[in-house]
Amino acid sequence: MAVRIGVAGAFRSLSGMHTSRPAFWVSPVLCVAVLVAGIYAAISGLGTTRLPLLIGGLVVLVAVDLAEFRRYPVRTPKPVAAGLLALRAALYVGLAYVEGSGLARILLVLVPFTAYFAFGQAVAIGLAAVCLAAAAVSVPDWYAHVERVSDLVMLTVGLVLTITMAAVAVRERDGRIRLQESHRTVAELSAAAERARVARDLHDDLGHHLTAIVVQLEKASSFHDREPATAKAAVLDAERSARRALGEVRESVRSLRSFHLLAALDELVAGKNDVTLTVSGSPDGHGTGALHALYRAAQEGITNSRRHAGATHIAVAVDLDSENARLTVADDGRGMGAAAEGFGLLGMRERVALSGGRVDLASSSSGTRLTVTIPAARTV
Repeated sequence: MAVRIGVAGAFRSLSGMHTSRPAFWVSPVLCVAVLVAGIYAAISGLGTTRLPLLIGGLVVLVAVDLAEFRRYPVRTPKPVAAGLLALRAALYVGLAYVEGSGLARILLVLVPFTAYFAFGQAVAIGLAAVCLAAAAVSVPDWYAHVERVSDLVMLTVGLVLTITMAAVAVRERDGRIRLQESHRTVAELSAAAERARVARDLHDDLGHHLTAIVVQLEKASSFHDREPATAKAAVLDAERSARRALGEVRESVRSLRSFHLLAALDELVAGKNDVTLTVSGSPDGHGTGALHALYRAAQEGITNSRRHAGATHIAVAVDLDSENARLTVADDGRGMGAAAEGFGLLGMRERVALSGGRVDLASSSSGTRLTVTIPAARTV
């Protein structure tokens, strides 16, 4: 009874462990089979079975397996694996001598089986040959007895099957590890893409509105004494921009499923006397991601024209046809000159590229023209 409880506890411990060891249940199952065969042999008087030694040896064997699995849940270092393999082989031989039915010899198949996981196929096959030779040598004139030949044939079959099982288990384990690594890589890439998206949204939303607020406050400061009414209107415009910025930050947290390009563009240019908007075509047939990319490009284009180019007039044109969604932002400013593209333009290019489009930028001393073209979504 104590042995049965101990074996059951071992199974529970093994099943509850987080381990990636393949086929870790094989050794306990064979130990249970040998225990049942030994008890039956002792009761029926079949051969000479030293039951206390058999039970003690099996308990030690299961304890070794448990200790190894707990200490090395994934892979046992080769020096440790070699020592444990020698210990197990000695236990297998000893159990074969104290168990009268002869079934304990089946434990020899665990030698190449265990070795496969630590040392590979070549070592496992070599040890299988050694086990088979040792079994043959231990029985004098085995070739003259049909029963002995049959036992060796069955042992050979068992060795072949266990090596095959080990090979399949190793491939399955390695495939699972690669799959986990792939999942981890995908998660890291997704997190990086999400961080880049949030960075672009923060730059596009807050950058645009903060620029507008700064411009309006500077205007209010300049006209405070000369034209109080103009200064007051500029402050009110700055307040509206601040409220829009707060609203868009909140909106960024929500889904973009309800995004409407035309309404967003109307709100974008509202109150900007230096910006004109022209829209033709329909957004139907264009994906939400593409339309949102166009809106962000319009934001960035207007911000750059007002903040960096010193433009007095900005023309925004959107053309939505069955083939492409196209945005053009043209100004009469001083151009970009030799200045390098900043984070805003880089984020715009990334966003448009994700939608399969392209960004064209032409700049001279007489103005800058930004063109974004995104192909319409194709339906199959």
